[in-house]
Amino acid sequence: MGLILYGNHSSGHAYKPALFLALAGIPFEYRPINLDLPRIERPADFVAVSPFGEVPVLIEEGVSLAQSNAILLHLARRHHRFGAADEAGWDRLTQWLFWEANRVGFSVPNLRFAYRVARDTPADVVRWLHARAVDDLGRLEGELQDRSFLLGTEPSIADIACSAYLFWLDQAGIDGAEYPAVGAWLARIASLPGWRSPDDLLG
Repeated sequence: MGLILYGNHSSGHAYKPALFLALAGIPFEYRPINLDLPRIERPADFVAVSPFGEVPVLIEEGVSLAQSNAILLHLARRHHRFGAADEAGWDRLTQWLFWEANRVGFSVPNLRFAYRVARDTPADVVRWLHARAVDDLGRLEGELQDRSFLLGTEPSIADIACSAYLFWLDQAGIDGAEYPAVGAWLARIASLPGWRSPDDLLG
C-alpha cells in the first residue's frame, strides 16, 4: 500500500511531511482537505484516520499518524533520511522540533492567519504575535550565522520543520530581507534536489 498524505494548501504543517517525501523521492498520494468545512463534515475517510480532526495525517502501510513533527520523526527513522548521525544528534534534532512547535511554528502561522483570514484580530494580539515571530526569526538568524543547516553541514528534519512556514513570510507581514542568514538557509533548502514550493506540493 502506498503512502497517503492528507493536507491543506495553506498548511505549513502539512507541507513538512510533503516536503520530506519530495526531497526523499518517495511517491505518495496527496488528498487535500477543505479546512473551511466543520470537522464533522469533512470526508469520512479522513475523519476515520485523523485522531484530532486536523491535517496533516500520514497513512503508511495502513497505519495512520498525525502531528507534523511526529510524522517527520517517523519518516526519518523509517526511511533513514534527514535524521541524525548519532544519539546526541537525534537529541539536538528533537529539541529543534519541540522548539519549532512552540515558537516559529506557532508565531508565524498565527500572524499569517491574522493578516490573511482573521482580519478582526485585536491589534494588541497582532503586535504580540509579530514580536514573538521577530524574536523567533532572530534566534534562527543567530543560529545560522556560522553553519549551513541547523545540525551542521547536512539538512535534517529540523530544517524541514523550522522552515515550513517561512516560505510564506511575506504573507505574515515580515520582510525576509531583514534576516539574511535565514534567507540564505531557505535558499539552500530550496536548492536541494527534489525541493518543491508549498504551493506546488499542496496545490
